[in-house]
Amino acid sequence: MLTQQSTNDLYNDFCERMRRVADIKYAAAVLQWDQETYMPAQGADGRARQLATLSEIAHAHSTDAQLVNLVKELQGRGDLDAKQQRNVALTAEDIEKQQKFSNAFVRQLSEAVSKAFNAWIAARRENSFSHFSGALGELVVLKKQEADLLGYEAHPYNALVKDYEKSMDVGKLDAVFTAITGPLQQIMAQIAQQPQPDESFLHRFYPKQKQWDWGMYLVKELGFDLQSGRQDISEHPFTTNFSAKDVRITTRIDEQDFANMTWSCIHEAGHALYEQGLPDADYGLPSGEYASLSIHESQSRLWENSVGRGIDFWQHYYPVLQGYFPEALAGIELPHFYKAINKVKPSLIRTEADEITYHFHVKVRYQLEKELIGGEVAVQDIPARWNQLYHDNLGVTVPDDKNGCLQDVHWSHGSFGYFPTYSLGSFYASQFWAKANEQLPQLKEQLRSGNSQPLLQWLRKHIHAEGRLLESEDLCRKVTGEPLNINYFITYLKSKYTP
Repeated sequence: MLTQQSTNDLYNDFCERMRRVADIKYAAAVLQWDQETYMPAQGADGRARQLATLSEIAHAHSTDAQLVNLVKELQGRGDLDAKQQRNVALTAEDIEKQQKFSNAFVRQLSEAVSKAFNAWIAARRENSFSHFSGALGELVVLKKQEADLLGYEAHPYNALVKDYEKSMDVGKLDAVFTAITGPLQQIMAQIAQQPQPDESFLHRFYPKQKQWDWGMYLVKELGFDLQSGRQDISEHPFTTNFSAKDVRITTRIDEQDFANMTWSCIHEAGHALYEQGLPDADYGLPSGEYASLSIHESQSRLWENSVGRGIDFWQHYYPVLQGYFPEALAGIELPHFYKAINKVKPSLIRTEADEITYHFHVKVRYQLEKELIGGEVAVQDIPARWNQLYHDNLGVTVPDDKNGCLQDVHWSHGSFGYFPTYSLGSFYASQFWAKANEQLPQLKEQLRSGNSQPLLQWLRKHIHAEGRLLESEDLCRKVTGEPLNINYFITYLKSKYTP
């Protein structure tokens, strides 16, 4: 019989192997970040090869026979503590999934993603989906193969969505979107009957450098540690990390659209605060990773909307903002600003949508993804189908591809199944926000004084520190006392928009 020290040695060996796999994955992530920020255009082919090689190596290490045997050995031990047992069990699940893919398939998929991303950039530049359709078609074929390799019940999309939210499937997602659609339409109809705020001042001239300075000030104020992260410019805002001590966010700037950068900064800062709050000592282990994409999006959406579109937040920061843009905001009082940034109206761009119509943007993408992966829609038909769904769900006419089906980066990354987590994240965010206000009775007053640190520390304690040890629903129960309940989101909207 092995001694306790022997078990400790085995677990330490397991941790070291997991950290080596993480080293390779995060090395690839650095190259991906560079690809989307600073890489010269001619570097695309070489970068695709480098990323494919690293992906193949990481997959080989994560399914290595020695690691597999080590995990099996640890699963048979009875003297691991609860956290160790959970790390081993989750790793066993991850290995079982990865063993369904060959090294060659992983490499092929990585190469297809790099090709698709570069094609997407070109398509946006030319404002033509035709520049993207070929590469996207190849990627969709591979994602269908991935679903077949993983195995699924009822619908191939179920295999892919579980990459982002393990507990979800088409049946549950259909039910969620059906349940939320009616209440959202009702609130929209009530708002439409009221006088609408003038938001034209948001489209005055806001100089690029001033916007950049304002955005950097804002993310620091929210608690983003620039000694452990940085912000840059990219075609589509995103967050990535290489450890809890190195988290990168990006934004984009439109000099004629103040909202474009400001809320992308707050949104991505929400993601980054989560990554910086994960247990750095558990690097490479499930306990050092985020719970799910739904929970990740709950963090970004909570900061972006519950905080960043809230009146309490702007009571402190609006005078500061006026100092950055005195000409553009001349004559605009806080009540007018607050109503304008929360104006509800159907629009074209998801990332700039209000909190109500936003979910119809997500619903469109979810519907189209299901149809693509299920084979009901061909890649070349995406623009027409997209435009039809936007007309049916939001009543808007899409003028071109850049403002339509080319607006999101996700499909070029092969991230089919990601989009529903934006809505799920918003629903979790409202539930967490309600509990935070209950447990932090001075929260509104603190936000009015520009102090968001009590909220951040509450999130760190109750959500960030848990890593991936709990699934989304279990984490929600632990934090709020009940599973996901969309009524919190409906209540939040009514309390915000009824006045």
